Amino acid sequence: MFEKILIANRGEIAVRVERACEELGIKTVAVYSEADRDALHVKRADEAYLLGPAPAAESYLVIEKILDAVERSGAQAVHPGYGFLAENAAFAKALEDRGIVFIGPPASAIDAMGSKTKARELMAAAGVPIVPGTTEAVETVEDAHKIAKDEIGYPVAVKAAGGGGGKGFRVALTEDELQDAFEGAAREGEKFFGDATVYLERYLPDPRHIEVQILADSQGNVIHLGERDCSIQRRHQKLLEEAPAPMVDAEMRERIGKIATDAARAVDYRSAGTIEGLMQDGEYFFLEMNTRVQVEHCVTEMVTGIDIVKEQIRIAAGEPLRISQEDVVLSGHAIECRINAENAAKNFTPAPGMITNYREPSGPGVRVDSGIGPNSEISPTYDPMVAKLIVWDEDREAATRRMLRALGEYEIGELTTLLPFHSAILKTEQWANAETCRDLVEDKDWLKSTAPEPAEVPAGDGDEESAPKVAHDYLVEVSGRRFDVKVVGPAFGGGGAAAPAAAKKPSRSARATGGSGGGGDSLASPIQGTIFKLLVEVGQKVAEGDLICIVEAMKMENEITAHKAGTIKELKIEVGGPIGSGDTIAVIVDE
Repeated sequence: MFEKILIANRGEIAVRVERACEELGIKTVAVYSEADRDALHVKRADEAYLLGPAPAAESYLVIEKILDAVERSGAQAVHPGYGFLAENAAFAKALEDRGIVFIGPPASAIDAMGSKTKARELMAAAGVPIVPGTTEAVETVEDAHKIAKDEIGYPVAVKAAGGGGGKGFRVALTEDELQDAFEGAAREGEKFFGDATVYLERYLPDPRHIEVQILADSQGNVIHLGERDCSIQRRHQKLLEEAPAPMVDAEMRERIGKIATDAARAVDYRSAGTIEGLMQDGEYFFLEMNTRVQVEHCVTEMVTGIDIVKEQIRIAAGEPLRISQEDVVLSGHAIECRINAENAAKNFTPAPGMITNYREPSGPGVRVDSGIGPNSEISPTYDPMVAKLIVWDEDREAATRRMLRALGEYEIGELTTLLPFHSAILKTEQWANAETCRDLVEDKDWLKSTAPEPAEVPAGDGDEESAPKVAHDYLVEVSGRRFDVKVVGPAFGGGGAAAPAAAKKPSRSARATGGSGGGGDSLASPIQGTIFKLLVEVGQKVAEGDLICIVEAMKMENEITAHKAGTIKELKIEVGGPIGSGDTIAVIVDE
């Protein structure tokens, strides 16, 4: 077994891997960006190394910086978590070349499954059913029009070959929408995965998203751990998952389990992985393979009692699977809610900010995977998911009641999250009937009903007493390695340690319930981010709801629309420039 593992990730998944390592008696090494100096995953690791500035492209995605941290720390293996470099074949190969174990599949399997077009071609050759569409890249919009018209039909999905997590996925309901979908999917593929290649699939309007967890060792043993239902999504990104899937019976479970294990064997897979598929009208189609641990692996752990992360580590160390397919028994029902820093009432607008008070729910059958705590800052630089709330109970109805209880206990001060959304959707008849709830998630009026009550900022009494001496915790970096130092002595300025400042109450525009904030003629940004695209110019006439610009925040593109009809008098933004929450985007005057 390994003595030391470097975790090439951040947030809740880094903490999750640290916990598994600690239970296996393995020392952990964290890496961090400048924005994550005080992050929980950094504090609990045995060692930590600075990678660079906040943007992932300058820190978590720089292979040479990760390799340098591996060399300096003496780690024998690297766990990539999910996202970032988790499905990067070049990273896995670079570690292999240096004699460092990559806790994941071989680079060849990542390469085979990392390209969705190549994966579809492999699966079709192996007899695994795939969603009808192309198995080769579609080079031009003109080619896409011809294929959609002659072979697939509408609606059609345009997908980035290297995409995942809902990125690089656009839908054209009609021929008129195909060019925008094609260009949008290619743009996101290039931005998030460095690959603008796209392909086409038949778009299934309301399928169930069913995925199967597999484990495969280096001795040729491959098993599955049952399925998960991940049908409740926004913008093709998951919001809530459950296991087992409510619409999958024993016969279907055996069938899709075989599809999953056949797919894994087809690429000589090793490690934990997930076969994702779509189920509609009794048919099940292979969608893609995720060659990593999934965000939602927790619900499978809850119903099987198998620690998937520990199994990943054991497999990477060369150990055979300790369980056979006959040993896998599903017990009870588990539900996971992704607690994102988003405002569902504003069409899931990202809502980065500071956390004040923080209290996680507890009690029987409740689990929280998070990388946050009091005074944590949720940066617009990274994914909006800040925690996962998972519950288990004897059946789906009981698990739903337990989840509602746990959601009610969860306190994340000041930060806007999806807690109200999850509570609302779990109380609906659609959820009780195990529907996909797609109509609710896409209904902006229903989403507005999930708006949280605006928090009042408590006023300080101003007469806090000062202690003669205080203990100060300092973060010291020596040659890029992190050390925590405690100094006890007189407080700065003769006073006590400064209390954390109360969170600033959001501006009126930022609290608006519409898709864009604004007062009078001014259109204000509801979020902090970067201007990705500008679609209007000064002097242009617009109608209420017309698209003005796209703001990139927390790895998502957010469309900002006109709050009123009129003429663009002023534009206060430029492409590539930063924008703050409440900042003016444009001035729109009446005709």
